[in-house]
Amino acid sequence: MPEGSGIQVDTALVRELAELLESSHLTEIEVKDGDRTIRVARTAAAVTQGFAPAPNWGPAPAPAAAAAAAPAAPAADDWKSHPGLVKSPIVGTAYLTPEPGAPPFVAEGASVVAGATLLIIEAMKVMNPITAPKSGKVVKVLIRSEQPVEYDEPLVVIE
Repeated sequence: MPEGSGIQVDTALVRELAELLESSHLTEIEVKDGDRTIRVARTAAAVTQGFAPAPNWGPAPAPAAAAAAAPAAPAADDWKSHPGLVKSPIVGTAYLTPEPGAPPFVAEGASVVAGATLLIIEAMKVMNPITAPKSGKVVKVLIRSEQPVEYDEPLVVIE
């Protein structure tokens, strides 16, 4: 393949396929156009099964003191209504650094300007920069590097 002739990704089509995937409750969709194939897939939600309680062989242990410690940080779902939430525009693998071993693009507490790169998402071997929609302070990074992300998944919160 000649240099500079990388694959051109129609992000609008990928978004449309992701929306179709979500609305139809499918887990995978593939479109072929000549010798070009676009496949969008999502993983099914994990199903957890409960276990039968252990037999009652005496008094229940006292609750651990750690459980009464500081409340846990808000989950990604707790940020869904935040006005500064940045969501994934595509399905792919998120990277918080430009290359392995490099410092992250942004960190919690850092100030960013509109248009600054927050992270990159690799989709079909193409690195797509995800930029800050506004200037502000990075309040929360909701993903980890090399994490698969879905369309519309919360990524970063900026205030």
